[in-house]
Amino acid sequence: MLAVESSFELSEAQRRRTVWRLDGGAGSDEHLRWLLARQYHVIAKGISNRRAEALARQVRRWDACGAYWIGEVTPPVDYGRPVRLFVKKRLKQGRFVHSYYVSTLRLPSKKLYLRYYDHRGAAEIEQFRNDKQGLALAVRRKRKLHGQLGYILLTDLAHNLLAHFHYHALRHSPFESLGFKRILRDLLATPGNLVFDDNELVRIELSSQMKNAHDLLICLERYCLGE
Repeated sequence: MLAVESSFELSEAQRRRTVWRLDGGAGSDEHLRWLLARQYHVIAKGISNRRAEALARQVRRWDACGAYWIGEVTPPVDYGRPVRLFVKKRLKQGRFVHSYYVSTLRLPSKKLYLRYYDHRGAAEIEQFRNDKQGLALAVRRKRKLHGQLGYILLTDLAHNLLAHFHYHALRHSPFESLGFKRILRDLLATPGNLVFDDNELVRIELSSQMKNAHDLLICLERYCLGE
């Protein structure tokens, strides 16, 4: 966090306008107190399941929000600044499970707090799972350390190239919702040819027998033309 703060050269005034959205792995009391002391705002999931169960027993009113319920309680510890604490309960395999969330924000409804929390970066989904499944990071291993490090760096490069391709070629197309695994399997494996004239790409040809050929051709032409 200090590295991020230093990289962006955040002044105290800027920190007061910065919100950290943290999942359960980072939402310890110590981390939250540190961020609040630095004048950041937070929307964070608490780290303790046992505390979530205890807090749920203190909730006097549960508000239904689709597949789950939300209640609000008094924070059990002093975070150094005023915060609001929400408890969520949902059914899992026939029993209620609970989690809790801490925030310094002022939003008009309880539901918006969890919706705002759900808008965090989600790198564990967008990058880690995509790299493990789509780029086979979890199953490919090199015996020597330098070989494995090289493979990880190549995977990072492939991740960035695919992310660039997804954003610039597949956005607003029928393939916009595809992850890396399906992009590689269903799109980039499509047979075709690139036709060059004097080292300049003039035409893309795809096998018309492939299901996605027509729509993919539009995406590739847009990507290559930089539109």
